[in-house]
Amino acid sequence: MAENIHDVKIDPRNLEILISVNGRLMPRAEAAVSVFDSGFILGDGVWEGLRLVKGGVPFLREHIERLYEGAKAIFMDIGLRPEELVARLFDCLDANRMQDGVHIRLMVTRGVKATPYQDPRVTISAPTIVIIPEYKTPNPEKFENGLSLHTVNVRRGAPDVQDQKLNSHSKLNCITACIQAANAGADEALMLDPLGFVATCNSTHFFIVRRGELWTSTGQYCIPGITRGNMIRLANELGIPAFEKQFSLYDVYGADEAFVTGTFAGLIPVRVIDGRPVRHPLSDAPWQGPGPISRQLSAAYKELCTRDARRSL
Repeated sequence: MAENIHDVKIDPRNLEILISVNGRLMPRAEAAVSVFDSGFILGDGVWEGLRLVKGGVPFLREHIERLYEGAKAIFMDIGLRPEELVARLFDCLDANRMQDGVHIRLMVTRGVKATPYQDPRVTISAPTIVIIPEYKTPNPEKFENGLSLHTVNVRRGAPDVQDQKLNSHSKLNCITACIQAANAGADEALMLDPLGFVATCNSTHFFIVRRGELWTSTGQYCIPGITRGNMIRLANELGIPAFEKQFSLYDVYGADEAFVTGTFAGLIPVRVIDGRPVRHPLSDAPWQGPGPISRQLSAAYKELCTRDARRSL
């Protein structure tokens, strides 16, 4: 049975966590927002996923910058200075006595509306800011066993429809892609751009390794992934030729290695795509686990996360 990137063992500590709702710390069972909230009614908001590593958040500035850039793009004032939002984030983490092995969802919506209607002018409150920290770590078996991907017919659309660079609460196209992949027995959906080139996955970024080169999409049809950018940066530092370019499924099926990336799990290898084992086209050997470049980048990324974990901008 196919699983998903966030399949983890339920940690009983999460039943007792405090969640920050507009700066108020509330027990998990009591944390709630209004049914008139813009995020609930329309998916009108932006969000970030972060990790807590040894008391700090890796790439904190990049995450907060992306959140505020997204808010600016949809003409939404978050209502707090970046430093104030970071302070609220760590107030929540400290109240939960959290130090490591934590995944955080930081969400900002436009706020409560006077009536269920899309016009921002009927918003009658300040933005809603919710911070949910959970003890949550990737399943190490996924790194060794790899993922199965299925190419779906749900496309990543052009920016004049909805810019895919925006990390918004409106994720329905990714959800329908995820459903289609799950119904096909896969772990994750591989999505194409409007021209049929490979774009990204429904919840992660996608890379292939071909003959010693690292390839990923142009980035025009996916959010500006922070883990994605760090993989490219690390590849350059390690002397691995890395390219952001257009490529097709033909290139994917002939790749030596493939993997996906994201803030939660870091780097997870891919073992099969559309029923084709990930391996050099001249090989008929079964999948042997993560390839050498995948392992090298994964190790380098973990070290980078530890070095970059911080508590301030």
